[in-house]
Amino acid sequence: MNNMKLALLFLIFTLFSICTIASTYEHPLDPLTPSEFNLVRTIVLKSYKASPPKLTFQYIGLDEPDKSIVLSWVLSSKTKNKSTTLPRRRAFVIARFNKQSHEITVDLSKRTIVSSKVHSGNGFPMLTFDEQDVAAELPLSYKPFIDSVNKRGLNISKVVCSTFTVGWYGETKSKRTLKIQCFYTEGSVNLYVRPVEGITLVVDLDERKVVEYYDRFKIPVPKAEGTEYRASKQKPPFGPTLNGAAFVQPNGPGFKINGHSISWANWEFHLGYDVRAGSMISVASIFDIQQQRHRRVLYRGYISEFYVPYMDPTIDWFFKTYLDSGEYGFGQSIVSLEPSTDCPTNAAFFDAHYGGEDGKPVKIVNAICVFEKYAGDIMWRHTESEIHDEEITEVRSDVSLVVRTVSTVGNYDYIIDWEFKPSGSIKLGVGLSGILGIKGTRYTHVDQIKEDTFGTLLAENTIGVHHDHYLTYYLDLDIDGEDNSFVKNNLETVKITDENSPRKSYWTVVRETSKTEADARIKLGLKPSELVVINPNKETKTGNKLGYRLFPGTVAHPLLLSDDYPQIRGAFTNYNVFVTPYNKSEKWAGGLYADQGRGDDTLLAWSLRNRRIENRDIVLWHTVGIHHVPCQEDFPIMPTLSGGFELRPTNFFESNPVLKTKQPKPVPMSKCTSQP
Repeated sequence: MNNMKLALLFLIFTLFSICTIASTYEHPLDPLTPSEFNLVRTIVLKSYKASPPKLTFQYIGLDEPDKSIVLSWVLSSKTKNKSTTLPRRRAFVIARFNKQSHEITVDLSKRTIVSSKVHSGNGFPMLTFDEQDVAAELPLSYKPFIDSVNKRGLNISKVVCSTFTVGWYGETKSKRTLKIQCFYTEGSVNLYVRPVEGITLVVDLDERKVVEYYDRFKIPVPKAEGTEYRASKQKPPFGPTLNGAAFVQPNGPGFKINGHSISWANWEFHLGYDVRAGSMISVASIFDIQQQRHRRVLYRGYISEFYVPYMDPTIDWFFKTYLDSGEYGFGQSIVSLEPSTDCPTNAAFFDAHYGGEDGKPVKIVNAICVFEKYAGDIMWRHTESEIHDEEITEVRSDVSLVVRTVSTVGNYDYIIDWEFKPSGSIKLGVGLSGILGIKGTRYTHVDQIKEDTFGTLLAENTIGVHHDHYLTYYLDLDIDGEDNSFVKNNLETVKITDENSPRKSYWTVVRETSKTEADARIKLGLKPSELVVINPNKETKTGNKLGYRLFPGTVAHPLLLSDDYPQIRGAFTNYNVFVTPYNKSEKWAGGLYADQGRGDDTLLAWSLRNRRIENRDIVLWHTVGIHHVPCQEDFPIMPTLSGGFELRPTNFFESNPVLKTKQPKPVPMSKCTSQP
């Protein structure tokens, strides 16, 4: 009888737990909750009969349901079908145990591991903050390092060390290691501009100990004077005082938040988060007033990888060729946003959670902000004076909705914006800010330099090293449905032979539909063309295929040799545009195991299969590239350098939706505001 009672109690407890887990999320693509992280941790540690630090969690994320299931659920939820049930809830885990990477899928409802395997390929998983912190502290108690610091006449208590991934340079076997280099903070907290050059340590992450040490040469530490960036520490003379400005909304914000779902103007979308990718936009649709329905545009969009190779091939710098997303975690590196400075006063904020090295949830307060933006820009205007005795002027203000995060990866801060417009456009922006990567040097003036220094002399003993930034976006566009095609509208010159025209030439559009992946690998700027994702099965009343066009912004092509080891790993930047058939497992352009990866599981490797992409469910990958030659205005802090691109409707609507967009009512200025 007692056994039966116990069994009954256990069943009730299990059912209660399942219901509790299910009730903590409202959408199939909601990020994992703190309680789910704890549940994953419990299940994995119990199964492996281990505990941290013997077992560490390198990645915990949502194992998203199949796309067809999610879309079916979304459709049912829009019809307010009360019988709609949420799909199964699973998590994907990469854990390190016994010096091996274990891929684990956990069913959160059933509280069980449904699959588990050991990774047998190349590369290692994303680094955790905990192991980086441990590695960065090791030099400070390592006697050879302390001796080297003392020989340089530096105060060990003012030394701060940082971790650097090692890349891959043809090794047939590799251990999970990091390189450590250090900086000096006496007189200024701007540590990255004051490197202690010549010293490099190698740390075994599995053993958590120093395994190699090099002190090759001595270089003067750059001066602290003039490098302090804290406003409270600045001294006269000061620059101009700027008056504050605000976007005032007397009636409150125009967007609505329901869990992780956001609606604004004619847009609806889901806002998610991943420890590797950062913010994720899903199931974005726009309301068509003529069709009186929401029409699909984007199923899933996020930053897939961020490749940052430095151009210094010397012994202490050659390895600095980072994959910031796959190695350091773009989502893990998101910082708390400062209200009124990082985001305007009208912003709403979302917290984010990820699983730490021990599997316990870590909270990032104010990780994402959402706000309406108006900076005096014009969405549309026209003045008509040709009509007799009448002048007509019509203007529509360019108000948009922005989703913003900031990721700080070492010395760089990356400002990531998704901007939605009533016109149907989506603008994706990246701002590069923070501190330059600085190399110490003996030189104090350019006249002394007789060889390539691989950068710009910015101040005494201070070189800003040349480098690149390549930001690769994953864009699963569903243009009014899943089956889409990729079209190149090539602009070609036509010679006129008609004697009745004084013109000798014009250009026309020659449309080319890509049939395979090879057709859709594109280096932008080589010839004039417009790139459009269309729905070949639907058209407007006038017969044009529905589409969205890619408007590229800053374009940069890799200048490294294709057989150079960093570029083998970063070969997904060989082209600015890729198109692949949708595959749930193909998410990370630099490979699932980016750290010390060898380029055999990247976007280029997938694309070389040359699969068919015409009239299929396809994914557009676009890389924003910037070559950065530092200048003195980038020192000691770097003003934000911006890049990005736009996705714009092209024959998607019957006419411009801005025509029916109401102009916001003017907001009167406050009486206390002084006039110039």
